[in-house]
Amino acid sequence: MDLNTLREAAIEATSRALYDRHGFVPSDETDEWEEEYRRQFTALKQKHGGAAAVPVRAPALPAIDERMLPELSGTPEQKRWGAAVRSERLAAIPNEPFRVFLAKTWTRSKVWIDTRDVPLPTLVQRLKPQYDEYRAKTNEAAKARAAEAQRQAAERAARQRKLQEAGITPEGLVEMVDASDRFAPAPLAAKLAEIDVEGRNLRVYDTADPNLLLVKEKRGPLHLDDYAIERDEGLVGDLKMYTALA
Repeated sequence: MDLNTLREAAIEATSRALYDRHGFVPSDETDEWEEEYRRQFTALKQKHGGAAAVPVRAPALPAIDERMLPELSGTPEQKRWGAAVRSERLAAIPNEPFRVFLAKTWTRSKVWIDTRDVPLPTLVQRLKPQYDEYRAKTNEAAKARAAEAQRQAAERAARQRKLQEAGITPEGLVEMVDASDRFAPAPLAAKLAEIDVEGRNLRVYDTADPNLLLVKEKRGPLHLDDYAIERDEGLVGDLKMYTALA
């Protein structure tokens, strides 16, 4: 094997080994790249001697579910061609985060078609700065979502504590409604609260009559009932607090 052929084979083997290890290829100016190159050069020289080196491609990963990928832009012909190239490319990438990055950011058929002959390790190395930026933004977004979820959970817990301290529960509110005398329905006004408990849904409204509240009750899918109860300011206050904090 001549020296130039040996060097080219060692470079490709180095890129493939580093890509399989990290999901990208470090710069050829790094110590890691140089160390791996020397290892591959020595191994190929010992293995092949004067024979021509034939690079061995890693087996492709299972095909990607096309239904989970964004639609590509372009002409119908470009879309068909781009989708075929994309499917083949993604199936050959072992790094799942990088696959997700490429699928989400490369949505133009043309970019897949134009880079179809670029060796995959080379393509990964070219895209590493964009990939690093994408991962950083993704991580920041995930942290922001987690912080927001924690904030909302803390707010819900604080509201529940206030309701507990006030002794207000859905069951207690329904008991107060059930204990009230019932009257003929009156024209409804503003909604005060909606309560769900034990298969019952109660919507309680102010009415045009300052002495009455209207209750629209649903039990199961068919049973509906509208009735008025005497307006009690203590109940109204509890209903408003429940609506605000539940």
